[in-house]
Amino acid sequence: MSVSKQGAYIYNAKDNKYEFNESGNWMNPGFSQGEDEPVLEVSWNDAKKFVEWRSQKTGRKVRLPTEAEWEYACRAGTTTPFNTGPTISTEQANYDGNYTYGSGVKGEFRKRTTKVGAFKSNAWGLYDMHGNAWQWCEDLYTEHYENLQPTDPLNATEGASRVLRGGSWYDYPRSCRSAYRDRDSPDHRGSNVGFRVVVSLDFP
Repeated sequence: MSVSKQGAYIYNAKDNKYEFNESGNWMNPGFSQGEDEPVLEVSWNDAKKFVEWRSQKTGRKVRLPTEAEWEYACRAGTTTPFNTGPTISTEQANYDGNYTYGSGVKGEFRKRTTKVGAFKSNAWGLYDMHGNAWQWCEDLYTEHYENLQPTDPLNATEGASRVLRGGSWYDYPRSCRSAYRDRDSPDHRGSNVGFRVVVSLDFP
């Protein structure tokens, strides 16, 4: 698998901001990471190369989730802003705890990722659906997501940006809601952006 290392936006903790750095890549997000933390600085294009490589290597279908699939998995049967309820805390997810949502209280701003599984999973056993790292979806971004047909998860047929979901360690809790949508160019790399995969359980 070949993933380009042409620079990325890394986190400057001293000034609490992102800066483009030509040496920035998935091994250099601006802070040290362990092997049990989510990969960062991965563009949509990089993520697509990974799932194609992994599919070939395992003989199973590995892909990015559609936006509809991602939200369904995040909610895990809930209808509240978060799968934790009407609000969320930094004891439940990794985001910028200087800010609150609804009746929530301020908490910790860790300024980095946390280990996968550091917080309780949702009802379907999925970890870090809120916060920690933005997650790429397969879809092209469209402004009118709520009007699309749920029987066709990949509705958008034109556009330049790809969908991001979940929020991150750097974001306000509002951006971590189950329904919150963001997007960026498919070549964007940032120290709060990663991805999640869907793996087929059917063998050839």
